[in-house]
Amino acid sequence: MSHHKHGNNQGNGGSEPVRVGVYTCYCGSNIAAMVDVEAVAKFAEKLPGVVVSRAYKYMCSDPGQELIAQDIKEHKLNRIVVAACSPLLHEHTFRTATGRAGLNPYFLHMVSIREHASWVHDDKANSTEKAKEILQGAVARVALHKALEKAKVPVNPDVLVVGGGIAGIHAALTLANANKKVILVERDATIGGHMAKFDKTFPTLDCAACILTPKMSAVRAHPNITLKTWAEVTKVEGYVGNFKVQIKQKPRYINEDLCVGCMECIKACVFKEPKFSDEFNQGLGKRKPVYIPFPQAVPPVVLVDPATCLKLKTGKCKQTCVEACGERKAFDFEQKETFEEVQVGTVIVATGFKTFDAGRQALYGYGVYPEVYTALEIERLINASGPTGGHLVTKKGEAPKSVAIIHCVGSRDEHTNKWCSRVCCMYSLKLAHMIKAHTTAQVYNFYIDMRAAGKGYEEFYNRVLEEGVQFIRGRVAEVTDWAMTPDEEGRLVVRAEDTLAGFVRRIPADMVVLATGLEPHKDAQDVRRMFNMSCSGEGFFLERHPKLAPVNTPTDGIFLAGACQGPKDIPDTVAQAGAAAAEALALIDRGHVEIEPNTAYVVEEECSGCKTCLSMCPYTAITRDEVKKKAVINPAMCKGCGTCVAACPSGSIRQNLFEDEQVLVEIEEVLTRAA
Repeated sequence: MSHHKHGNNQGNGGSEPVRVGVYTCYCGSNIAAMVDVEAVAKFAEKLPGVVVSRAYKYMCSDPGQELIAQDIKEHKLNRIVVAACSPLLHEHTFRTATGRAGLNPYFLHMVSIREHASWVHDDKANSTEKAKEILQGAVARVALHKALEKAKVPVNPDVLVVGGGIAGIHAALTLANANKKVILVERDATIGGHMAKFDKTFPTLDCAACILTPKMSAVRAHPNITLKTWAEVTKVEGYVGNFKVQIKQKPRYINEDLCVGCMECIKACVFKEPKFSDEFNQGLGKRKPVYIPFPQAVPPVVLVDPATCLKLKTGKCKQTCVEACGERKAFDFEQKETFEEVQVGTVIVATGFKTFDAGRQALYGYGVYPEVYTALEIERLINASGPTGGHLVTKKGEAPKSVAIIHCVGSRDEHTNKWCSRVCCMYSLKLAHMIKAHTTAQVYNFYIDMRAAGKGYEEFYNRVLEEGVQFIRGRVAEVTDWAMTPDEEGRLVVRAEDTLAGFVRRIPADMVVLATGLEPHKDAQDVRRMFNMSCSGEGFFLERHPKLAPVNTPTDGIFLAGACQGPKDIPDTVAQAGAAAAEALALIDRGHVEIEPNTAYVVEEECSGCKTCLSMCPYTAITRDEVKKKAVINPAMCKGCGTCVAACPSGSIRQNLFEDEQVLVEIEEVLTRAA
């Protein structure tokens, strides 16, 4: 599957002389403010082979593209150079315009005089001079370009969705409803993610379970969705349209097909009372060794905890659970980890987030004072299906008279996380409203700024204000139990500077809620490596372009949805999941993907088969033909990074659009002008 047609520097067909059109863009004032665009265009007129040179305000606009297309026809141009912004942004635009006019799109070369000249200089004369040098190099190089063609690779229509939170659920249902086969992998025992733990959602105060659980059931019931819970993706190979994925199924010690979710085994367990920390309720409740995360879990199948089950730990147990299961025989204590391979064409990564560990903010006393809770713990306490049946009570079993909510714990802080977690202001307002609804407590919100940017959010803030919740603007200095007045005796005291009133306040509270921020998962780097993605500085997965490709990743065919890409609320998460599903659908329905031809290729006669390149390729695109004893590059997997080209000791690997003669002549011309 070779992309390149061997051409020469004699024009499109090989016999015509080179006729270059040069187009210099003002980019509004982005380039024009620091580069004399007209002078650059005039300079280009005199370069060898240049037939026409023009400057235009916005070359990427429709009239700009039309200008190029017309000139190709009128002046019989067979090479195009565009001097504008980064090729990353608009190379595709100009190649499409060139192709529309009947010229091979790879006879176009684009240079960035915005990033390389205008934006990095503060002297207009020097900046203009540099733009001329860059352009001179480009005109010389484009003459050596060859006609290339994109390769077509068929797309497997099946989709893998990784993560069963609201993002993964929505993406999976959207695709399944479009009649695509979806494999949804979730590493917990149930789908639902963080949203399943919430009581209500802001700002409409919809019951979270009422919104989520029908969608969870729909996932399980959908004929196009294969649901794999308590499972993890362990290996990904292949390329867009043809991924081979290995999935690890962890042992539940229950045969999922035989369990009907009657939960008789839980009642019959030899542990009469729940004794072990319940992860779903944030450790505030207890569970038995055989358990179900929560009654509405999907799938409604129990699992056995090998760390606490007597049979699995010691081998000695009456196994009353097995007796209770009876004829169904769903228990299987011999179950082991299994691995399965599946083939999919596209992947949607929706692995979500983790909440900030409040123990890292020692001054707030989490883990020291029993009445300091995280927001997620309070969500469980006020949830009707939570450990206290929806009653908000202190550890002593009393209703609180005063509750303090501290915003920005693990967000907007130089010492922990610099970013804003986007949801904490709003969920703090929601909790304030709900605490008021559940108790007669006075509620205090300690905030830095109130960020209520969203549909209906500002109105919700005003509603909570009117309900009598007190707002104190200032970062909390500490939470302590050191009483200074009789009113503070036996209670927690929140000390903060009220920056609006201009003095330090001490607020006694029976309960303190820490509005913890959102963080990437601990294993985000492993997941990133597995799917060949990137992470931004804070550790969330990086989109290909924040505005033009916000759900795409640098790896074609792999998309992002939800808070694994950055903190976001439920409406934004669902919208992004829909966008990721639409991107996957667009690929699948086209039936094939076009692979850019800027790939490396091996000149077989010169390859010594030394294997140096094999270990260098970050995309595992190179294999060795053991019969011919030569390296072979799979163009569908090659991303054109050039690593193998530089590493090949015999110089037998070359790269389309980056041939030695093209690169060298460009450098030579730039240096000639600079000298």
